Amino acid sequence: MQNGIFKGEKRPIVTIVMDGVGLCRREAGNAVRTARTPTLDRLMANYKMFSLKAHGTAVGLPSDDDMGNSEVGHNALGAGQIFAQGAKLVTAAIESGKMFDSQAWKDVAGGCAAGGTTLHFIGLFSDGNVHSHIDHLKAMLVRAKADGVKTVRVHILLDGRDVGETSALEYVEPFEAFLSSLNDGGFDARIASGGGRMTITMDRYEANWDMVRRGWEAHVLGQGRQFASAKEAIETYRAETGCIDQDLPAFVIAENGSPLGTIEDGDGVIFFNFRGDRAIEISRAFDESDFDKFDRVRYPKVNYAGMLEYDGDAHIPSRYLVSPPEIKGTMGEFLVAHGKTQLALSETQKYGHVTYFWNGNRSGKFSEELEEYIEIPSDVVPFEQRPWMKCAEISDVLIEKIRSGRFDFLRVNYPNGDMVGHTGSFDATVIAMEALDLSLARVLKAVDEARGIAIVTADHGNADEMYEISKKTGEPARNADGTPKAKTSHTLNPVPCILYDNFYSDAYTCVDGAYGLANVAATVVTLAGMTPPDYWEKSMVALK
Repeated sequence: MQNGIFKGEKRPIVTIVMDGVGLCRREAGNAVRTARTPTLDRLMANYKMFSLKAHGTAVGLPSDDDMGNSEVGHNALGAGQIFAQGAKLVTAAIESGKMFDSQAWKDVAGGCAAGGTTLHFIGLFSDGNVHSHIDHLKAMLVRAKADGVKTVRVHILLDGRDVGETSALEYVEPFEAFLSSLNDGGFDARIASGGGRMTITMDRYEANWDMVRRGWEAHVLGQGRQFASAKEAIETYRAETGCIDQDLPAFVIAENGSPLGTIEDGDGVIFFNFRGDRAIEISRAFDESDFDKFDRVRYPKVNYAGMLEYDGDAHIPSRYLVSPPEIKGTMGEFLVAHGKTQLALSETQKYGHVTYFWNGNRSGKFSEELEEYIEIPSDVVPFEQRPWMKCAEISDVLIEKIRSGRFDFLRVNYPNGDMVGHTGSFDATVIAMEALDLSLARVLKAVDEARGIAIVTADHGNADEMYEISKKTGEPARNADGTPKAKTSHTLNPVPCILYDNFYSDAYTCVDGAYGLANVAATVVTLAGMTPPDYWEKSMVALK
């Protein structure tokens, strides 16, 4: 096995992640199958393709009812292992009481109880279980009351992405009833502000700090259009704008013209998302005294905590309720230890996935000498207006790096299927897939020129199921006007893993079996002639 399929010659292995491209047989709403994709069609017809599980327990989530996402998907791809992920960690910490025994909870909630100040919760308001879960919020509210906190304000980020696109009131109305059941004995908990997750607060990778500014103004300063209730805000904005939940503007709940829940000196603030990418920027705004990304106007001295430590190397935030999984022994680290050169490449929207998440929630490189990371700046425009995103630019760089002959392993993420799929625009997502297909054709030609191989895979589904499907009929659900109801969330579908190899297929056999994303790492290093660590999931190939 020492020389692998390349017999000691330096040839590239390129791992291509088609973000959000799953496998689904249904034609209706399937942008992957509807798009004209001659390259992808040829790959699926003529090369060995595995179907990989990319959701639920295969990526460390609590159950197989849980959709996969890019973060846990890239953790599994990069680590070759399955680790208990955010939702599972938080649920266990709540059930065991470990969260409430943490110093962070005592500092934040205990500080509010002792000082008579307000405890604020900010986060994604749904049970999508990708960024957050409303049950975690409810458990913390119950405990805050038990611990002597008297005033709580909740700042809700409407989902419509990991759950139904217009499902906000399905969460708001029962939650208001839940708060009413708690509000006795001097305890006062109410919704104070909110807005759509793609409009305020939850930006990532510094793509659009203006989103965070708008959230800060609503949550902290109480600035924005005022409503008597969250329900009134949602219904009014829907009628006026026609926007789905994720795109609704910011709102502030007020009484007699005064905001109900501004954030003041001495207050406590908990950001209750467990997923890190869209939690880092708002955490920095609360944590950093020298913050300069936008004018905060007023910087209250609060006790701030995140649900998890969202960036372990940069220690963002400085205080957190539950420790993230300690992911060690990743493929990147393994390859560096074996002296192999690596490239990681994507545009801004997914750059952190092929670096931070791929490396086990670790910022920075394992080796400055052996690794190169390249970020192509994303355009700050609605993705449905430019569905090709940075496909061409990513491919230009990747082809150049393949031809350089410098790299043993190259990994790249094309975000189109996921980012455009999340908009709910079927037509735009079809274009996104066609742009991706053009890029695949260009890159695979360069792989052949270098006598390398490529592993073409994905991290989860999205573009493959763009319509909500009725559980009763198995057909697309319909809006009142008869049009299909858009689906903007990830799917439970498997993803492809295609071995693109025009030179070495007689050097190995493919081992049939039930596989997930974590099996890719061992497959890659086996092809290169290295023995995967015992703690990795097994390889899908065996050398002859």
